[in-house]
Amino acid sequence: MKYLLYTTLFVLLVACHSPQTINYEPTIITIDTDFSKGQLGLEHNITLQDLEKFHGHLCDGLVVGFLGLNEGLKILYPDGRIDRTNTRIVSGPSPCLTDVAVYVCGARYQFNTFYVDSTTHGIYTVQRIDNHKTVQVILNKGVKPANIDRLGKKAEVMELNMSELQHLKQLEDEFADYLLTTNPKNNFTVNEVKDFKWSPTLRNNFIKTDILNKNKSQ
Repeated sequence: MKYLLYTTLFVLLVACHSPQTINYEPTIITIDTDFSKGQLGLEHNITLQDLEKFHGHLCDGLVVGFLGLNEGLKILYPDGRIDRTNTRIVSGPSPCLTDVAVYVCGARYQFNTFYVDSTTHGIYTVQRIDNHKTVQVILNKGVKPANIDRLGKKAEVMELNMSELQHLKQLEDEFADYLLTTNPKNNFTVNEVKDFKWSPTLRNNFIKTDILNKNKSQ
């Protein structure tokens, strides 16, 4: 009996600290046209699991983008249904943030609904096309552990060994778990932006930082 109790507690502890326990429940509801020349009204439920397949992996940046963008979209679409034919977005250059922006908003540069700006304040600037209402999404200071950014910068110049990279992954997984188990309204600030000017720029020299260490030796 005592052995069974200890085993159960061990399994629960491992599950609580495993990145596989990340909550896939947050959902963003979108509407699109129902075929190539169709009418608006086709509804989709987008989850983090969908984004993981599009992006390639689940990580803290994907969670930051998903939860933060959801908070901004709630302001633009208070009925809870995001019109992907009526939304455009400016993203920071992070591979995670840009993939969330493109996937959730259905945004593309070639259709004048998406561009990347490394000087933008916050993580996203999102606009409804019909009424030009615009919001800026900001991850609050102090929410993200400073050690993640410190080690992340070293990883981007390939200065971390495998042990250090695994430590960074653990920190990022723990941060993602924190975001998914706390109120996003405490972690993000959404500000309305008056007289926002949509000024798309095209650049193809941003560094895809999530593949720099892909061939790191074990």
